[in-house]
Amino acid sequence: MTISILGVIMIIATAGIFIYIGIETLSSGVTSNVDTSSAYDELATLKSEYSSLKLQFDGLKREVATSGNDDLKQKYVDTELQLVKAQSAISDLESALSTKKEPEEIENRLDIAKKELQAAKTAVSNFRAFL
Repeated sequence: MTISILGVIMIIATAGIFIYIGIETLSSGVTSNVDTSSAYDELATLKSEYSSLKLQFDGLKREVATSGNDDLKQKYVDTELQLVKAQSAISDLESALSTKKEPEEIENRLDIAKKELQAAKTAVSNFRAFL
């Protein structure tokens, strides 16, 4: 009799452990999906800001070409390099999201993309002021 009671208790405990593990797995999956969806939203915002910045910058190309000023052309190239870095960082973030990297990696790439975009904004602003 004592052995059968212990057996029932062990079966119930084992079932409880499996249920706990299952619930924990589901809740972490839901949290991960929420983090990922907000990262997709931020990616869309970054892409939009980059496109707007790129259009502003591309509008200045003709002025630089007709100026003949070597310093201006060098600043143009430097600013364009910052825009390329920002685009690369945004593409890295998009790649991390599409390959379902760890949330920490996605967050890291998101921070890098934000910093690069901010640097590009500053570079474009400084370039416009130089004109």
